[in-house]
Amino acid sequence: MEPGRPAWESPVEKAIREAQERGEFDNLPGAGKPLPDFGDRDDLMWWVRRYAEREGLDLSVALPAPLQLRKEAASFPQSLVELRTEDSVREVLEDFNRRVRHERLRPPEPGMPQLLAPTVDVEDLVRQWRDLRAASQPAEVDPPVTSQAARPRHRWWRRPRPE
Repeated sequence: MEPGRPAWESPVEKAIREAQERGEFDNLPGAGKPLPDFGDRDDLMWWVRRYAEREGLDLSVALPAPLQLRKEAASFPQSLVELRTEDSVREVLEDFNRRVRHERLRPPEPGMPQLLAPTVDVEDLVRQWRDLRAASQPAEVDPPVTSQAARPRHRWWRRPRPE
């Protein structure tokens, strides 16, 4: 028996020891580096946060509806910049206000405080949307040259056919 080794070792410990002796654990990625930070030791949900971060999951869908609505309202008017028409912006904002009013009619869950999301001022956000769109639009470019010299003389479909 080798010195420093217990008289009896479990099959798992034996397999690990033999693998170490063969060098199977040498040159593994992360060898010699510290373990990653697992965050606050008192946080029981650290692994959920780590999993969501690693997988790129959006946990805002797990929030109560009023908090989701508040988060959506905080993204206005930046989230509306891609909309092309003022009517579509108004439609999105009026739909948001309708969902807020509908959520206010729902009774609070037992033991939970009543959470409310505020409605948004449609006209103010439309004005902000117009300002953002104007700032994000490229500067006016010169119109294309339309002089007679710049136009082709004959179009291929109008060319006279050789006889």
